[in-house]
Amino acid sequence: MIKVTGVRFRGGGKTYFFDPGELELSPGMSVVVETARGTEVGMVSMPFREIEEEELTAPLKTVKRIATHEDFEVLKANKEKEKDAYRICREKIREHGLEMKLVDVEYAFEGNKILFYFTADGRIDFRELVKDLASVFKTRIELRQIGVRDETKMLGGIGICGRVLCCHSYLSDFAPVSIKMAKEQNLSLNPSKISGVCGRLMCCLKNEEDTYEYLNSRLPSVGEMVTAAADGVEGTVNSVNVLRQTVRVLIKTDGDEIEMKEYHVEDLDFGPDRKPPVPVERRPLPEIAEKRPKQAPVREKPVREPAPAEEPAGSAEHAGRQNGEKQNGERQGERRKRPFRRRRNQDAKKRPEKKPDGEKKNPRPREKQ
Repeated sequence: MIKVTGVRFRGGGKTYFFDPGELELSPGMSVVVETARGTEVGMVSMPFREIEEEELTAPLKTVKRIATHEDFEVLKANKEKEKDAYRICREKIREHGLEMKLVDVEYAFEGNKILFYFTADGRIDFRELVKDLASVFKTRIELRQIGVRDETKMLGGIGICGRVLCCHSYLSDFAPVSIKMAKEQNLSLNPSKISGVCGRLMCCLKNEEDTYEYLNSRLPSVGEMVTAAADGVEGTVNSVNVLRQTVRVLIKTDGDEIEMKEYHVEDLDFGPDRKPPVPVERRPLPEIAEKRPKQAPVREKPVREPAPAEEPAGSAEHAGRQNGEKQNGERQGERRKRPFRRRRNQDAKKRPEKKPDGEKKNPRPREKQ
């Protein structure tokens, strides 16, 4: 067993193990440690702890000392330099016309390196930008491209719950989150409600995923036949309450009447040949059902009456009907021809052709002498 202590270098950064040596450290203290990036100042996030040697992924380094007043003065001076470096870098990005967004600037504790964090949609060729920045600051320059989640973790903010973002406060790593977790918890699939500040799915969906999976595995699926253990009555599952673990069952009574009763999941028998639970994707969510647009009423098609029997061609009624249809057809034909006549008249009207400026419009004939 090895005795270690945990140190963080950012508000919600990852915790790294160091050998405390003979120092008495407590959570919240600032210490100076040696890392792969050089000397840095971090904050103790975990007190003394004993772990197995196999859990260490890298050689364990020792904490140098507890941060002093001079160390805090160096950090304060670096913060002022970061503001100027941020402004200069943005001007250089604008000059080179690069499609990238500068997020943050970090000065090394010893001042021998500057890190620029940026976001971009694709790969950016920033070699010329690095040369310009190196000529200005006369030190080692490193540009690091990050994602939108890392950007939100660095900048911080307030979530939809009214608290500080989880990634900025305590989360060290990003757990994979999928839309299936929101469906499993019967949440609204509105992107504005299940997405965080970064535009991705909220990390807190992962917090209760295991609990909902266990509770849903105990419940029957909607439409399944169940039997009450107390009175042996069979019925069909109408709805379930995941958190209360209750089931509403439709039971047929005498006289073909249907009655709804509520049982606890432990008071029901499902039988040996129980069907597998219906996937969550097929369950209609109430939030979505309420927001669906109401369907327009279906109009019934008019029923055509059967055509009357044809009359003989020589009858008077047949001749009168033919004359009436002929007159109606002529009237309809006249109405149809009118718009075409108008169009022809409009097309027939031609605008007078414009003559060149040098030519007179109406030259007067010369009088014969």
